[in-house]
Amino acid sequence: MLYTNAKVFTPAGFVPGGFRVEDGRFAEVFEGERLVGEDLGGALVIPGLVDIHTHGAMGADFSDGDPEGLRRMAAHLARCGVTSFAPTSMTLPYETLSAAFAAAVQLERERPAGCARVMGIHMEGPFFSEKKKGAQNGAYLKKPDLAAFRALYEGCGGLVRIVDVAPELEGAAAFAEGAKALCTVSVAHTDANYEEAKAVYEAGATHLTHLFNAMPGIHHRKPGVIGAASEREDVAAELICDGLHVHPSAVRMAFRLFPGRVCLISDSLRCCGMPDGEYELGGQQVFLSGGVARLTDGTIAGAASDLFADLRNAIAFGIPAEEAILAATIRPAREIGRAEEIGSLEAGKLADFVVCDAALKPLRVFIGGEPV
Repeated sequence: MLYTNAKVFTPAGFVPGGFRVEDGRFAEVFEGERLVGEDLGGALVIPGLVDIHTHGAMGADFSDGDPEGLRRMAAHLARCGVTSFAPTSMTLPYETLSAAFAAAVQLERERPAGCARVMGIHMEGPFFSEKKKGAQNGAYLKKPDLAAFRALYEGCGGLVRIVDVAPELEGAAAFAEGAKALCTVSVAHTDANYEEAKAVYEAGATHLTHLFNAMPGIHHRKPGVIGAASEREDVAAELICDGLHVHPSAVRMAFRLFPGRVCLISDSLRCCGMPDGEYELGGQQVFLSGGVARLTDGTIAGAASDLFADLRNAIAFGIPAEEAILAATIRPAREIGRAEEIGSLEAGKLADFVVCDAALKPLRVFIGGEPV
């Protein structure tokens, strides 16, 4: 299928042109006009978004270990323009995580029509600090355990693409050094000081989970985790851009602290796409009211918005559109080792794309060249 008269997103920005799709992949992406093909009327075309940190949607949570719930979540993401994702687990017993990972493997193999692709798993917990556990269930926190992680990793055929750890925990640096050979190692839910964080980054961590959240803030005499991460050019930082977790000024700060290294994420919960009410997260009650999800003690639990909404928020907060799109597509694809398949409009890659209006609102979503 040939598509013409579009503004196609490239690393250099939007250019007039089009593209051709064959057998579910981009066969050609070109600049300029063609006299045949489906005329897209000058619409913007961007890669399908890649969400590497999302727990749930439409009443389903990845950690439930329910294949049908995960399928419902994947269908919702696809409708929102998120064509690939890494379902993200919570701090839970290993056997619960194993069941959830098995559900992800099933959906990844089945690749049902109309659903976002499972392109990895993000294992958020249980190797976290009690002090900065946030909405993670403290009853299941553990010290870093490479053998336990390896068993989970091998049990799902290596589908885990990101694993999180708090640097101040005993054995964190050794864990990072061992786990880096298997997947991306990320720092998260931590009260670590600069030296502790630096040691784990030097050992092999290259990622920072939801920047600013569940970690100490920046202090000029205590730069902490954020300082240790920002000065390393190999570290990418996730950012929740729902307008609640991070102030717009801090969003702009993040893009300056991590130039070319910010990955937008949703951190969405099962309440995403659902009405206000009571929900569950990792064995804890969550209350959604006015778009804000909180635990019973008032702690912000996660997000209720999708990644496409967050992308538009970032732009509204002053981030250039081209920069925000890169942060929601090719950069997260790199963090899960999938940049050769997804994340940009290039010949040979999977034909996952979104046709948008001038305000970057999705008009049509395509996965493998097929409309959602």
